[in-house]
Amino acid sequence: MAYLEWGDPRNEKVLVCVHGLTRCARDFDRLAQSLCERYRVVCPDVAGRGDSEWLADPSLYVIPQYVADMVTLIARLDVEKVDWLGTSMGALIGMFLAAQKGTPVARLVMNDAGPVISRASLERIGMYLGKWPPLPTIEAAEAYVRTVSAPFGAHSDAEWRFLTEVAVRKNAEDGYRMNYDPRLAEPYKKALPEKDLEFWPVWEQIRCPTFVLRGAESDLLSRATCENMAARGPKAKVREISGVGHAPTLLHDDQIRIVRDFLLS
Repeated sequence: MAYLEWGDPRNEKVLVCVHGLTRCARDFDRLAQSLCERYRVVCPDVAGRGDSEWLADPSLYVIPQYVADMVTLIARLDVEKVDWLGTSMGALIGMFLAAQKGTPVARLVMNDAGPVISRASLERIGMYLGKWPPLPTIEAAEAYVRTVSAPFGAHSDAEWRFLTEVAVRKNAEDGYRMNYDPRLAEPYKKALPEKDLEFWPVWEQIRCPTFVLRGAESDLLSRATCENMAARGPKAKVREISGVGHAPTLLHDDQIRIVRDFLLS
């Protein structure tokens, strides 16, 4: 598993940032730059994405394996505690890790995910997961990323190009491909539920200070779920970002400031 580090490697105050289902560590570049004077920021590529190797057995592309991988990463960092920021899948990994007895997670930021995941959003993601059209040029790749990532909300042309360049790789022959193992779709589609996924017993086990960032137009994390997250378990603080669905990219100053204020409060 590959990971990027920002800031002083001797700093005992560590922030682990974990990306969404088909994204990568580079998504947190701007956030890491804004926090690296206060934190040692560690941004892993989850197995099967980015610069990390693909798993031989695709059935292991599941949350329990990712949690185990992150425990190993934290042990390698040689620290007792970490603050955690996760987007979508990365938030779920953090939620399960924070619920463990003796967890290393001291503060938890969940970016547009929670203990209830809507069936509709899982179906939407499943429609494009593991498959993409021919991408002969970087422009074609960007057009595809803009389409499947439209819920990210408004971004500048430069931001869309960044979101594309970090998420694709050149093929050996010609053109581009998305930089994740398409076999991620196998366990995902096999486990697709008939109704919303619920993990309230996990949520109830969390004791650390917790913050939830929600895209106001998110189809994955509902406002009703957020209200329950604020009342149950760790009684999270919640903020909504207008004009954004699933999920806030944390590329914009206002989003970064919200996260920074919680982590440093």
